[in-house]
Amino acid sequence: MGKFGPTEIILILAIVLLFFGGKKIPELMKGLGKGVKEFKDASKGENTTAETSTEISKEEK
Repeated sequence: MGKFGPTEIILILAIVLLFFGGKKIPELMKGLGKGVKEFKDASKGENTTAETSTEISKEEK
């Protein structure tokens, strides 16, 4: 009962597509990827504030 079959996965993807539309999904996945990366870095105990401030200053230029 805990396993997802192909029918359930397709149904979930269809619902997500209806809620967010095709244009928003890449933005959502990009945000999800950044969140996972930040979580992994934080769990390793690495200091990411210097990297984040460097990325922000690059985007402002």
